[in-house]
Amino acid sequence: MLLRRRKPRIHWARHLVPAVTALVAATLLPLSPLGTSPAHAATVRESRPVYSYDDAIRESVWVDTKLDGDADGRTDRVAVDIVRPREAARQGRKVPVIMDASPYYSCCGRGNESQTKTYDANGKPVLFPLFYDNYFVPRGYATVLVDLAGTNRSDGCVDVGGRSDIQSAKAVVDWLNGRATGYSAASGGKPVKASWSNGRTGMIGKSYDGTIANGVAATGVKGLKTIVPIGAISSWYDYYFAKGAALFGSGPDGLAYRVESDAAHGRCAAVQKRLVDGAPRSGDWTGLWSARDYVPDARKVRASVFAVHGMQDLNVRTKHLGQWWNALADAGVERKIWLSQAGHVDPFDFRRGTWVKTLHRWFDHYLLGIDNGIERTPMADIERAPDQWSTDRVWPPSGTRQTTLRPAPGTTPGVGVLGTERARPGATAAFTDDPRLSESDWAADIDRPTAAKAGFSTPPLTKDLRLSGSGTVTVTATPSTSSAHLSAVLVDLGPDTIRDYGGAGEGIVTLDDRTCWGSSTAGDSACFKVTAADTEAVEQTVFSRGWADLGHHADARKGRPLTPGKPYTITLDLAATDHVVPAGHRLGLIIAGTDAGLLEPPTTTPRLTLDLNRTSARLPLAGSLRTEGAAPGAAPSPSPSSERLRGIRTPHIESPLPLR
Repeated sequence: MLLRRRKPRIHWARHLVPAVTALVAATLLPLSPLGTSPAHAATVRESRPVYSYDDAIRESVWVDTKLDGDADGRTDRVAVDIVRPREAARQGRKVPVIMDASPYYSCCGRGNESQTKTYDANGKPVLFPLFYDNYFVPRGYATVLVDLAGTNRSDGCVDVGGRSDIQSAKAVVDWLNGRATGYSAASGGKPVKASWSNGRTGMIGKSYDGTIANGVAATGVKGLKTIVPIGAISSWYDYYFAKGAALFGSGPDGLAYRVESDAAHGRCAAVQKRLVDGAPRSGDWTGLWSARDYVPDARKVRASVFAVHGMQDLNVRTKHLGQWWNALADAGVERKIWLSQAGHVDPFDFRRGTWVKTLHRWFDHYLLGIDNGIERTPMADIERAPDQWSTDRVWPPSGTRQTTLRPAPGTTPGVGVLGTERARPGATAAFTDDPRLSESDWAADIDRPTAAKAGFSTPPLTKDLRLSGSGTVTVTATPSTSSAHLSAVLVDLGPDTIRDYGGAGEGIVTLDDRTCWGSSTAGDSACFKVTAADTEAVEQTVFSRGWADLGHHADARKGRPLTPGKPYTITLDLAATDHVVPAGHRLGLIIAGTDAGLLEPPTTTPRLTLDLNRTSARLPLAGSLRTEGAAPGAAPSPSPSSERLRGIRTPHIESPLPLR
């Protein structure tokens, strides 16, 4: 499915920014070197670090969510730690908020250095993880870090993307806008109002945190002006399953137990049971998943969206990004995107200087109303090689079209070809599921017949071929057993140097030196370890993949036992990507069974026979397929390689924990 580029419906910035700029400059930046005169106010282009971080107000508030998730007879309160400029408070000036709502502030930590919140002897917050507070508080923002219900110092229970999780953060946005009640203590205490807030809130976060930002934006809550989801989930079903095929060995109950506070373990057994009962390992869709699918509610989103994702993220796969991006496009939401070659990595750790500068401009525009032109810059930044980036005015780029490519037998038995011509009727390819082998093993053997996969490739390309967006692979397969899983992967066959997304750092290596981003205190440093690209020279690169349970062929939401010997047709959704297969390389398609380390095997060990005449791939190509020695689209058989191709080993994800 091609990713969409529909024009945004949010036009307020174009018409209101000049007026808002003058107002903000006059009321929020009086200490700026630009001065306070109207003439200077109209020329403000960025917020300046004119407020004291050391003297900033640090406080905690507990916000009532109006839910009783732990069924203890009183509504839950979530802990909110706040740091904000004292000078603004003294002068009665209200400030906007940068908010990160997370379950990880005590159990697991945030960022590449796994920072957790710390408090002094009186419970006053000292360390605010990540750099947002250090950098933005001196520039006139408040930073607000929210413990999701059931975590750290909050009441309630973790429900993994459900109503309690989302309400934990939405209630805080409401409180910042005067629509919810905050208290000075976890129980009892005095009511506290956010009189210092102007209500304009931006949510940011990686993984689970960014997922909460997506979910809160999908409620349409007023006051949420922008979100910056990084490697974020858009539908929790698609985190745990791919069209019925299990992607992890456990469900959301395991993640909930991992992040819950010790106190929550004792009171949240009923919620844990609901997570188990509502998420059967059959892969069938249930009401639990409907309540955790934010995509249908993209039409409610009022906020602008700056999405960041690693194209080789095998934890939160880019399927989440692709379907969310399309839904936002259909809703006319104003959007921007960064796509890296890394895995599940924060942009602070793969493009630090540019990231901080861009995020600064983004928040200045959408939270302070400064007319800095960020909304008129190219929509997409894409990493083409380690630390080498290109831009596109819109994404996917103009001229991208869905093109159908088809597999067919080659001249060498067991080694197929990929082109535009349909295979003759009766042409087949077969493989036997081997759960020990992964996509890397299949790709390394694409030019030789092996029992565990069916591989197809084009001849060498005469022109660069760009694939930009989401594709699909439709397969007609006859199983030998009553259950079967399918994998489909796209491979760039040719030498390259890429980020080692299968390594421990998923494409980065952490060094000992530090760089500083903002102001520090004794308990909260603005200095973080430097990172660099972790690269690997390879001979082939898997760049998009998709999975499915063949038993879900008739209904993606409910599986059925298969009849051995009967053909079934199913469409696998390929994860969104933006990859250029260079001239001289070949494009490969592999269809196989269990993708070891990424997909749970079926209950049987099937042999599957593909009907190649009824199998095809629809891919988002920017341009046409041109290969050596043939008319455009034709695909003679390549010569089998005499050596195994070397590529990245697929990382094994031991547990479903979208952390870092």
